[in-house]
Amino acid sequence: MNPWHEVLDRIEARDDEELTTFLDGLSDLGRKAVAVRLPAHLAEELRGGFEARWEIETQLASGYRLTGAACLPGAEQVATWLNRRELREPRVPEQDAARIVSLLRHRPLEWRRDLAVRLAGRLRPPTGRASRRGDGMPGWELAAALVAETGVEPPDGDAFVAGWVWRQVWRRRVHANLLDGDPLLEALLPRLFEVPGVAAPLAMELRWDLGRSTIGELAALADEGRIPRATLIGGCARRFMTGGSDMEISPFVRLWRLLRPEPADIPVLDFVRLLPSAAPPLAQLAVDELQRAEAADLLDDELFAEAMGSLVYRREKGLLRAAVRWLARTPASRGGGAVPALAVVFDADTPALRERAVRLAVKLAPYVDAPGRESICEAATRLPSALRERVAAAYGPVDETEPERPAAAVLRVPALPGLAPPFTSPAEVVTELRALSWMDEPLRCERVLAGLVELTHGDRDAMTAALWQWWEETRALPGDPDSQVFDRNAYHRDTRTLLARCALAIVAPEQSRRVSASSAGTRTYLGSEDWPPQRLLRHRLEEVIALFERGETIPALLATPTAPTGHVDAATLVERMERLAGAEPLPADFQQALLRLPRNTDPDLLVRAEKLPSQAGRTLAAWLRDGGWPDPDVDWAVQNEQAYYLSDRRLLPEVVPPEGLPDWLEELWVLDSPYVYLSYRHDVVWWPVMMPSYREIVAAWLIRSGPGLSSSNDPRMETLAALAHGDGPVGAATAAVLVSGLGHRRDEPRAAAADAALTLAARGRFPAAASGAALVKLIRLEFVVLKRIAAVLGDLTDAGAHAEVWRMSAVALPRLIPSDGDRPHAGLGDLLGVAARAATLTGARGEIGGLAALAARKGASLVLHEARHLYDVLSG
Repeated sequence: MNPWHEVLDRIEARDDEELTTFLDGLSDLGRKAVAVRLPAHLAEELRGGFEARWEIETQLASGYRLTGAACLPGAEQVATWLNRRELREPRVPEQDAARIVSLLRHRPLEWRRDLAVRLAGRLRPPTGRASRRGDGMPGWELAAALVAETGVEPPDGDAFVAGWVWRQVWRRRVHANLLDGDPLLEALLPRLFEVPGVAAPLAMELRWDLGRSTIGELAALADEGRIPRATLIGGCARRFMTGGSDMEISPFVRLWRLLRPEPADIPVLDFVRLLPSAAPPLAQLAVDELQRAEAADLLDDELFAEAMGSLVYRREKGLLRAAVRWLARTPASRGGGAVPALAVVFDADTPALRERAVRLAVKLAPYVDAPGRESICEAATRLPSALRERVAAAYGPVDETEPERPAAAVLRVPALPGLAPPFTSPAEVVTELRALSWMDEPLRCERVLAGLVELTHGDRDAMTAALWQWWEETRALPGDPDSQVFDRNAYHRDTRTLLARCALAIVAPEQSRRVSASSAGTRTYLGSEDWPPQRLLRHRLEEVIALFERGETIPALLATPTAPTGHVDAATLVERMERLAGAEPLPADFQQALLRLPRNTDPDLLVRAEKLPSQAGRTLAAWLRDGGWPDPDVDWAVQNEQAYYLSDRRLLPEVVPPEGLPDWLEELWVLDSPYVYLSYRHDVVWWPVMMPSYREIVAAWLIRSGPGLSSSNDPRMETLAALAHGDGPVGAATAAVLVSGLGHRRDEPRAAAADAALTLAARGRFPAAASGAALVKLIRLEFVVLKRIAAVLGDLTDAGAHAEVWRMSAVALPRLIPSDGDRPHAGLGDLLGVAARAATLTGARGEIGGLAALAARKGASLVLHEARHLYDVLSG
């Protein structure tokens, strides 16, 4: 019997139970024989590439782990083996740990204790996305099992403690109570409040809201006297003092509320000192607990005043309101010392809160000392006249100050990064080809394509030589079908794969022809067909592949951009066609070049274009003579759908193309696709550089590309930001995408839409009227949230787009202002406030339908206050 072969057969059979039995019965000599062969064998297997590594990590890791643990001689060797990247995550960690522990029982106790300590020392808390998945910590189960088996002192390192918490959280999805009887609880509980890595699993568990949690069980055990309440209360108090984000602090805030310590146990001084900078959940807890301490006469006047002074400088409106309510409930004799804090609230942008602060300041005036009265009078100078007069009646004369007219920011057109220079050598092209990522960067891809075409025409042998090493590294393995290249299926027609196939057609044209033949006519899954813009892009790449497969070359591509917007300079296009010496260009490349022409061209170019002898030359001359194609009529509507893969309502563009368009162009402009979704949503990043002079058509395609314009996690708003730098009309479609982006639920797409708005405003092309109409329509359809949009419009106003924001608001407000008896839309007060700022900066005057009636209503809501403010601004 050859022990190594027997072990290897069982590893490859994936029979871990049989392997464990066999390893347990091996003699010392047999273990040594296996230990000699094992490391070299694994190293050789890993040289097999991605598939071999994947099989080891997902199928064979547990067998290799068992073998290494049983046969390698030293504790350090075993620990290193078990922590190899490809072996450290067995399929069933608890089962893996039980088997390894059983195999190690023949080892001396001190050896096993040493291994337990070494394994615990190698643990690493999960980070990034792994820290939010709840998968636990690789290696923890085995380290913990050895700790329990050997009786060694439980490690108190951060990673071991965090792993213990991860295990609790992960298993609690099935089991209700885990801590009661846990042998590690007593040793690790104090460290629970000190280790940074425990907050992520505890917070995630609370979000699951399963009705059971580690935090809840800790509180229950404390109530039953099974663990000391003082340990938990003191631990929470210490954790609060270290600070941290909402996620890092929320679990301990929850535990404190469940414990509800006695007032005498509240760390009053610490909680007061936390108020200026604590995360909002902790700050709110501090406010609540300090009020309990105050009720128990444990908060003195000085600390109360300090707490008020800290709270009023918080950004959170909820905490500001809590401070004012707390001060209102406090006895006047104590509240007088904290009145100076109200001076800060006088500058709040919430009218109701500001008015309540004024009422409270007036009420407490008899108890305020001289410095406090002075601070109130100074802050009152910035109040509206009615409130200023009330303060003056209680505190004495208040100076009237002429409010400074706000200065408007100056808009500037943001500059796009310049184009990278053309490649000068085949080696540069190959380096860039290797560096392309799976996510398309259109201008980068265009540069690689142009480099392949031009440098191959100059010296095909040199390009072939430069590509040879790349081809050796990416070619199919012996025995694989020709269609399997570049570690992916050649039936895929994404840009990166097609660029690689262009290179393949240069370096190995015969194999390229086989790949083309094998992929020709292959059926695609429903919904995975290219949409018209991507069909044009694919056809352009495929005609280059076919060119190289025929052994032919051309001097240059016509459609390679000459500007970062994607435009092709008309003079450059004519020059490129002249280089063709009368030959017809590649059809799709010529079509793309026409789409990339600027709207304004030099009239003198027509003379040169008319001398081109090709049919394409005559087409270009006609294009220049006519000034391009007429623009289609573009609008959008809401379609109600009843289908399992659609929401009930979605936006659909309506495009009416002009008569007489070429067939290929009409396909691009009628937006007729049988599919609801793009097969690859990142395709949209190509559209602005493919049609840089037709912004409204691109915007219509963005609407057509799927529902969820204001909610989806896709690059459509990034595309909108690029689209704004292009040319051509902007209207209803652009406005619909823009407003959807300004109301996007995610920060990054919302910022991209704001960038697009500023670019359009700076270029004098912001579709204000259409955006106002789109805002009303999308709000009524509940596709966007008005409060969110108002916040972004406020940022645009501050950035210099105040005139555009005002024109948009002037269109939207008459249709958003409620009639008598109707409730206003949530966020209308914010929009009215933004409109007032924009109108002030613009110097607008006039009337807004319904505004006067709204401003005349009685009440102190934000909507009514901002309506009165806007009315005053417009009335001059």
